[in-house]
Amino acid sequence: MITATLLCWVAFCVVLYSINPFETILLGFLLFYISLFLAAVGTLSLLGFTFRYIFNKNAFITSQVVVSFRQAVLFATLIVISLYLQSQNLITWWNLLILIILLIVIESSFIGIGNKMNSVSH
Repeated sequence: MITATLLCWVAFCVVLYSINPFETILLGFLLFYISLFLAAVGTLSLLGFTFRYIFNKNAFITSQVVVSFRQAVLFATLIVISLYLQSQNLITWWNLLILIILLIVIESSFIGIGNKMNSVSH
């Protein structure tokens, strides 16, 4: 996981230094946002897992990794969409509020599904 994250950051740096945003086509922007998303997911997953492992040693490691990865994907989505909206001069406080509420609803549904599955298995 650490190696993949480092490779994603290397890919992001290559994209950042080799693509001119004023001369590129759609592919350059896609590579920028995708490499940033993957690097952010890897970094946030590692950070989330590390904190969960330190503060909650009783939980299974696999469940900690799954939750960390899911939340990292959601937070990286927030970051990338926010940057895209900013690049298009479309970012407003209510756009971000709607996006945050949507991501909270998605996370809450995952938590609810997980609780339902845990109650059925017991």
